[in-house]
Amino acid sequence: MPEIALITGATAGIGEACARLFAAQNYHLILTGRRTERPERLSAELSSVCNIKIQILTLDVRNKAEVEEKLQGLSPEWKEVNVLINNAGLSQGLDPIHEGNTDDWDTMIDTNVKGLLYVTKVVSNWMVNRKHGHIVNLGSIAGKETYANGNVYCATKHAVDSLNKAMRIDLLPYGIKVTGIHPGAVETEFSEVRFKGDTERAQKVYEGFDPLVAEDIAETIWFCVSRPPHVNINDLVIMPKAQAGAYYWNKVES
Repeated sequence: MPEIALITGATAGIGEACARLFAAQNYHLILTGRRTERPERLSAELSSVCNIKIQILTLDVRNKAEVEEKLQGLSPEWKEVNVLINNAGLSQGLDPIHEGNTDDWDTMIDTNVKGLLYVTKVVSNWMVNRKHGHIVNLGSIAGKETYANGNVYCATKHAVDSLNKAMRIDLLPYGIKVTGIHPGAVETEFSEVRFKGDTERAQKVYEGFDPLVAEDIAETIWFCVSRPPHVNINDLVIMPKAQAGAYYWNKVES
């Protein structure tokens, strides 16, 4: 089979943008997500335009048994994954630590850290057996800096940053590349999810500047994946021009 990319959280945003870009590069795709309708529509669209095959796995990365069952249930040819993009992740709430919702904490930890680990555990074994592969982990500027009220979300993305480095070390003997991508402000469903459907509050996050969009991150991931075999991009922080860090902005007042 041609090369295969497995993308978690492929139902929207950066995951969907990656699916479109990798399909255009003739990768076969394994798309995972909790929702069924969106990936099915995306699959139908990409299959009609690109000469590729697509597998859809409806799963929640937080569910270890479900992840193992769905991934291990793939046929042998689909387990020859060349690129794993650990994109599934989210933030819930923006509260100081003493007012935080512990259910939100569990959701973020289970998705951003444990979910990434569950998927990586399965797929990295396939790559180790073949001594070939590239794992891309989606981090955040929140994994490089800590900002007010970001407490647990920042902690999960710091964990991703550390895991990225650990994977690079542990998988080095097997010729597997590992890359961490750490975006600043990207206008996707991220803020809407963080504020639990409050679209007005979510939109205010991106007022006064031009944020990154999902395609910017997908193109950055493709750049890292498409380097020559001897080149690995270990770590990459990408920002909108108007952002220099978690607290530094050049916003235009409306």
